[in-house]
Amino acid sequence: MPRADSPKDRFITVYGHRPVQAALDDPGLAIDKVMIADGERGPAARQIESTARDRGVEVQRAPAHRIKLLSGNGKHDNGVLADVIAPGMRTLAAALDGPDRPSRILLLDGVRTPSNVGMILRTATAAGLDGIVVPHRGVASIDPLVIKASAGVAFRAPVLRSGTAAEAARQLRDAGFQLVGLAASGDHSIFTVELGPAVALVLGSETDGVTPHVAELITDWVTIPMPGPVESLNVASAAAVACFELVRRSTAP
Repeated sequence: MPRADSPKDRFITVYGHRPVQAALDDPGLAIDKVMIADGERGPAARQIESTARDRGVEVQRAPAHRIKLLSGNGKHDNGVLADVIAPGMRTLAAALDGPDRPSRILLLDGVRTPSNVGMILRTATAAGLDGIVVPHRGVASIDPLVIKASAGVAFRAPVLRSGTAAEAARQLRDAGFQLVGLAASGDHSIFTVELGPAVALVLGSETDGVTPHVAELITDWVTIPMPGPVESLNVASAAAVACFELVRRSTAP
């Protein structure tokens, strides 16, 4: 049964005084609402509330434990958060059922380092991929650290949400996608493997690779040839190579 849509499929939640104020100060970002803890009355919180009201953004007061629950980071949320509308974000199911069905997708599986997720979002968006699947579980949340590493691209990236990477892999397989996993021991070079019209590149964690439930759905395993004395690439670097190989193929005469 498909997972019901949630606000986290449409918004990116930023938290902490500086990230929230920065989001409010960016006229290119649409903010759904700001939430401030009941006991948060300091100068920074007052400035956030004032800026939000000047922009016509709804401001809600809530118990501190509610802010902590929604931010997922009670140590650093400073009792404030904002839901930023992400125009490129939707569920994977909606993307596959919609009129502008994607054909070139990146699926993240177990990539838990925020800086890597942020750099991957930036790279994949620059390469013009149709979607980057960032599951709600098993992958770093799109938080201020990810946003910073993406240089702000995360707000506008074509992010596709699913519950888990395995759920997404099954949806993509059932939709006719070729699932191509990157691994050091791949059977083919990323530069020579035959790719169909609908492709999902699957990136696992640097330590454990693609998880077993996703691995069993992989169509082809590919590797990035490395003539030099290096065993593997950082996952964000590997994503860059793979994404721009798709660009090369689409622009080759």
